[in-house]
Amino acid sequence: MSTIVAEPTPVVPAQRIALSQESLSLLGVTAALSACGGGGGGEAGGTTAQPDSAPAPAPVQVPITDAAAARFLAQAGFSASMADIASVKSGGYAAWLEQQFRASGGSSHVDWLLAKGYGAESYKYSFSGVDNSLWRKWLSSPDALRQRVVMALSEIFVVSMTGLPVAWGNFAAAAYVDMLEQRAFGSFRDLLEGVTLSCGMGVYLNMRGNKKEDGKGSAPDENYAREVMQLFTIGLHELNLDGTPVLGAGGQPKESYTLADITELARVFTGWDFDGRSETDPSFMRRPMSHNAGRFASGAKRVLQVDIPATADGPTALKIALDTLANHPNVGPFIGRQLIQRLVCSHPSPAYVRRVAGVFNNNGTGQRGDMKAVIAAVLLDEEARNVGSAPSSGRLREPLQRFIQWGRSFGLSSPTDLWNVGDTSNPATRLGQSPLRSPSVFNFFRPGYVPPNSQLGSNGITAPEFQLCNESTVAGYLNFMQGVVANGIGELKSVYTEELALAADAPALVERVALRLAGDGLSAATKATIATALATMKVDTEARQLNRVQAAVLLVMASPEYQIQK
Repeated sequence: MSTIVAEPTPVVPAQRIALSQESLSLLGVTAALSACGGGGGGEAGGTTAQPDSAPAPAPVQVPITDAAAARFLAQAGFSASMADIASVKSGGYAAWLEQQFRASGGSSHVDWLLAKGYGAESYKYSFSGVDNSLWRKWLSSPDALRQRVVMALSEIFVVSMTGLPVAWGNFAAAAYVDMLEQRAFGSFRDLLEGVTLSCGMGVYLNMRGNKKEDGKGSAPDENYAREVMQLFTIGLHELNLDGTPVLGAGGQPKESYTLADITELARVFTGWDFDGRSETDPSFMRRPMSHNAGRFASGAKRVLQVDIPATADGPTALKIALDTLANHPNVGPFIGRQLIQRLVCSHPSPAYVRRVAGVFNNNGTGQRGDMKAVIAAVLLDEEARNVGSAPSSGRLREPLQRFIQWGRSFGLSSPTDLWNVGDTSNPATRLGQSPLRSPSVFNFFRPGYVPPNSQLGSNGITAPEFQLCNESTVAGYLNFMQGVVANGIGELKSVYTEELALAADAPALVERVALRLAGDGLSAATKATIATALATMKVDTEARQLNRVQAAVLLVMASPEYQIQK
């Protein structure tokens, strides 16, 4: 990063931060060498499927440190208050998860939009209110674990406002996220059905209104049939339990489905449409799509070597197809690996994937796809709880995560309850990423992305978030954060009460900010450098004390060591 020289005058508004090629190079190298747990060793793929693995060996019970608790909270939620850190230390990781599994998140997105008047006719063809409600929950809802998992699920089962050209699109988007919230801690099979029959997904991937062939050259739309297999359940290739590809003839990965499977599944997905569409009441968007038998493609079907009889009506055929997908052996490693990537680290070891997939297959009581058990397995695994040191360890905190962490850490609130953060997609002036605004169904970044022309790329290490990392987004993020750390966003203001108490002691201030934001991620040298810079800033007035606190927050969040979630 470029050097920021502290002065006795306020940091903000200061000259905008410019990032050099050397700065970007530093970010890449640091990211490649930073750690979050897990290893870089890969297990060679083979044609023999791995047996269900035994649970990871129980770690040696040692007292949880402040840094370890903060690190866990950043993975399982967004932020770490001193009270949260104390709670994790006293009760343990599993107890905190159990409490969060039961936590309530308040009013739904659809209910909030209706209460705020966004169901009025004037909003029928807009996305007004959606950004507001998403920020409301992600920045303030007490069920931090659920919101974190919903953020992850929204980047796996992608619906984007960029692809919802329909009346009441704002409610389609809001209802979709409500559905993810409701099913995030249930069964994967129920989650898959919720995704499939949601109005938002129906519009986004063209399942809504999909109808049988007409004998004149028209055929069912194959969009959802393709993506539900490729992106939402089984992936392109057959997988061993540890996520490595099953190899076929010539040592090549074996494809998990065929063009015929797509065609047949598309016929299954016919006849579905909005349930009771209304021109004046948008609340229908929260109901699953209903089936119109007259548009259903009749006849026998065969998907992934499972027969769907000609006698099966639309809902029955859908049930058989979704059961088939949810029970496919690929789902555990395919979805489990992506949840690890979204919550813990970008390049998990095959052993880590195997353990999580084993829990997906059997939660210990014979249940498959228990999302609570899978999430707990991801977060409590030895590779999540131990800090690794391999080049493959770690994950770049995505811009959304960094901003939300700042807001939650420092009490960002909305006095009017409007949460007017807005669209943060602009990479030059904001975050280059905004909730439910992915440019495509492939998310903001692909799970298999390997940064080219980098140490990560040379070692074949997946690092999805780096697909968003470039000169524009790095500089845009820092400039955006420089403004919001000091000024908030419109009516939304942050609070630095705890940190102000340490303003006169620069090293202590840095330790506190670094703990809450980075756990034990910042090196002693980096903290000393920041503290030395802060010590040059006067604190003889309340304004200057606040300026020093804000500078500490900005410098920690600008450091490459922070930006890598360990």
